[in-house]
Amino acid sequence: MEIKIGVQNVNREIVLESNQTADEVADVVSKAMNGGAELRLTDSKGRQVIVPSGVLGYVEIGEPESRRIGFGAL
Repeated sequence: MEIKIGVQNVNREIVLESNQTADEVADVVSKAMNGGAELRLTDSKGRQVIVPSGVLGYVEIGEPESRRIGFGAL
């Protein structure tokens, strides 16, 4: 699933693919915004993304995307 993180005073957003469910990501974001020091997520390749919770602008959690096969448009 695709996750986009907006950081205050930064024009570019952080985009990562994660194997976590939408509920798991929402729980981690909620904890970070309610007294946590940082938002820490792991992408689908095992890399960690750490953002201080004080500079979070928004977090957009995309829907799980199924793998596309072939070249046809759906």
